[in-house]
Amino acid sequence: MNRSEFIKTSTLAGIGLIGSPFIAYKPQGKYKLALIGSGWWGMNILREALKYGGSTIVALCDVDGNQLKKANEEVIKLCTDKPKLYSDYRELLKKEKPDLVINATPDHWHALIAIAAMESGAHLFLEKPIGHTIGEGKAILAAARNTGKTCIVDFHRRYSPHNVSGIEFIKSGKVGKIGMVRAFVHYGGDAGKVQPNTPVPKELDWDFWCGPAPLQTYNSSIHPRSWRQFLNFANGQLGDWGPHWFDQILWAMDEKGPKKIFSTGGRAIKQDNTDAPDHQAVTYEFENFTCLWEHRQFAGNEAEKTNVGVYFYGTEGTFHMGWLDGWTFYPANKNKQVIHKDASLNMPDQQNIDMVWADFMKSIKNKTLPHADILHGHRATNMALLGMLAFKHGRSISWDPNNEVIIEDKAASELLIRKYRLPWQYPQS
Repeated sequence: MNRSEFIKTSTLAGIGLIGSPFIAYKPQGKYKLALIGSGWWGMNILREALKYGGSTIVALCDVDGNQLKKANEEVIKLCTDKPKLYSDYRELLKKEKPDLVINATPDHWHALIAIAAMESGAHLFLEKPIGHTIGEGKAILAAARNTGKTCIVDFHRRYSPHNVSGIEFIKSGKVGKIGMVRAFVHYGGDAGKVQPNTPVPKELDWDFWCGPAPLQTYNSSIHPRSWRQFLNFANGQLGDWGPHWFDQILWAMDEKGPKKIFSTGGRAIKQDNTDAPDHQAVTYEFENFTCLWEHRQFAGNEAEKTNVGVYFYGTEGTFHMGWLDGWTFYPANKNKQVIHKDASLNMPDQQNIDMVWADFMKSIKNKTLPHADILHGHRATNMALLGMLAFKHGRSISWDPNNEVIIEDKAASELLIRKYRLPWQYPQS
């Protein structure tokens, strides 16, 4: 089945997502669009926005002048728009008053920018994880609901054809009663080495880059792109990859969140500047099943021949939801045939961001919640952050997913938020 045929028969057909690859950039239109965070992934999203059309790029924003320059050079080659360049998102929002904002900044900046953008009147396309702490996510969700603005999370796996058909397969009951789920991300690597600190590049406002997080001495191993493994700015491999797979699990199992969480792990191999765990295991206890998370940044995953994905273990067999390798169902009955569906992904990044953007635009037009609404992003991010919280706490925590509170553990509850560096103020929900 090709991509357009799939969409006609999938549950997503009702929201009218685009079913064919773009071949040219389309004329721009009425929506004023701004990109905040002009690095690698922000530009991936912006390219898809350009291809979809209907927007005029009015501004690019980044505290790294070098990244900002490169992004602008690409934009003026791709279209006739002439965006203004900013280093401060607050000035951008005040002067340009964009209708649409892409927030592709590092995790520790997501909440303040997301809330400011929606309160200024913009609809928001937000990268995952939606925040660095659970309290930030609650504040972003509240801002979206209070302002009535569309807030979509870049969960492209909610749209990719094989992911959608895979979830439908699970929900059909063909896997049987599922008692355990295991999500994993295993990429190999060496121990690395400590990189010495260097002067801050003249094009970079490092103080602003650190923002509400602690002011850390600049090191090129942090910026650009490697900040995800530094706990002041992100939540390691669990925070980076976890929300994608946890969203798939919550969606497939019709759950809001776990009721008990325990985590262990550490740094057995890594000897570089990073401080996130190089291996970690988390147990999430739900009402009717157990979910396991595991990652490591050494030894790869040659034994299972797949580095990322989720296994759903049911009474009728085992279902593997993958990325590049599509999905596969292995029946418990050896006489039955293995069922497989190939992935259908866009190059060069092997994702389906175009489908997320199409839903974003159609949700704004129709005034409906998108398929990757902020609520889904919040719940999936919560799972990742709860795993890291339990790791830092050093013991199990009990969680009420309906009220989003930790039960009878004051010390753990204090980790749901963190103190911001002045003059930045932690957002309230």
